[in-house]
Amino acid sequence: MEDKITLVLDYMNQVKTRCTYSAAAKALGITTVTLKKLLGEHRPEISWFVGSKTGEPAGYTGHQKHAELYRTKRIITSAEVLTRNLPALTS
Repeated sequence: MEDKITLVLDYMNQVKTRCTYSAAAKALGITTVTLKKLLGEHRPEISWFVGSKTGEPAGYTGHQKHAELYRTKRIITSAEVLTRNLPALTS
């Protein structure tokens, strides 16, 4: 599971686009609570994961957010986007 989370995390940092916790969790086949636990401490490289209602990473302070977090208004809200762009998630 950690390999797949790393795959998603690397992708998010590459495309520099926010993604909802629920879309990522669904693509990984886990709950959002489990995803948040597995991500660990708040830090900029995981701040791409955001709440669907707020578009913000839950509980993050300014210095814990990636410097480019707001470079686009686009937010990935569908697990299908992740599974399409990261075929290794379904294997």
